[in-house]
Amino acid sequence: MTFNRVLVTGGTGFVGSRLKKRRPEWTYVSSADYDLVDPIACAKMFADIKPQAVVHLAGAVGGVKYNSLNQASIFYKNIMINTNVLHQAYESGVSRVLSCLATCAFPANREKYPFNEEDLLAGHPEETNLSFAYAKRCLHIQSVSYRKQHDMNYSCFAPSNLYGPEDSFDPEKSHFVSSMVRKLANATPGEEIEFWGTGKPRRQQLYVDDLAKIIPALLAKHNTSVPLIVAPKENLSVSEMINVFLETVDKKVHIVFNNQYEGQLRKDGDNAQLLKLLGEFEFTPFREGIKKTYDWYNENE
Repeated sequence: MTFNRVLVTGGTGFVGSRLKKRRPEWTYVSSADYDLVDPIACAKMFADIKPQAVVHLAGAVGGVKYNSLNQASIFYKNIMINTNVLHQAYESGVSRVLSCLATCAFPANREKYPFNEEDLLAGHPEETNLSFAYAKRCLHIQSVSYRKQHDMNYSCFAPSNLYGPEDSFDPEKSHFVSSMVRKLANATPGEEIEFWGTGKPRRQQLYVDDLAKIIPALLAKHNTSVPLIVAPKENLSVSEMINVFLETVDKKVHIVFNNQYEGQLRKDGDNAQLLKLLGEFEFTPFREGIKKTYDWYNENE
């Protein structure tokens, strides 16, 4: 189905800014336009824009340390934003909402990997990311509830870790890949560079422009309550990602790990349902994506 007026929340964020390059005709809003924590401001957004569909990307999140130290504010802001957006969409008669979850909402420990969509509520999330994970779980539950009670086509997708151009390189809020790029791009040859944890956790790193390509297809085709996993099969450890980056930029430094804020050891998800819905999709290999990210950082930061 094609929608003439699509509203994108979090429109100036990492994903929103890259999505806008592909779908500039959609309407993109940020917290500077409407404070979605406030239900009155959220209602005004819907009254002003009158969308036919919503891509809900807005949220409050940072890296593993930031998330661990700001659990209360992260929980409150995300719960309020998600609750307001979905309810005001319903109140405004908007029958199509596609919302962004995250694979960190899935259980911290599974007997078998990769996990699939049925595993979302099957165990406790990682403690360092607890508030964000449960806020995302609530977004899924709210979407399913409005679908069941009000027959609204509200669905969710769960991307794996994102990276790429225009990511946040803020030392306090950046995720691993952007933090790695900033640290190593600015390092001098032979310098000792410290990273969180042990280097053992594995992550499916999703290049942001891949997600920007996928979102319009999900808006048109993902019409079920399944919390669809969006992730490449490539699943590298932190140490492996650092080595790939150093090889790519040909820099020699000494890497040490501080054994703090390790985070979840594994959270790789199965993308079989995604590929069944979309057909074939070629994800950007990490080696290629990290070179593009590094080049963008050097030109813009």
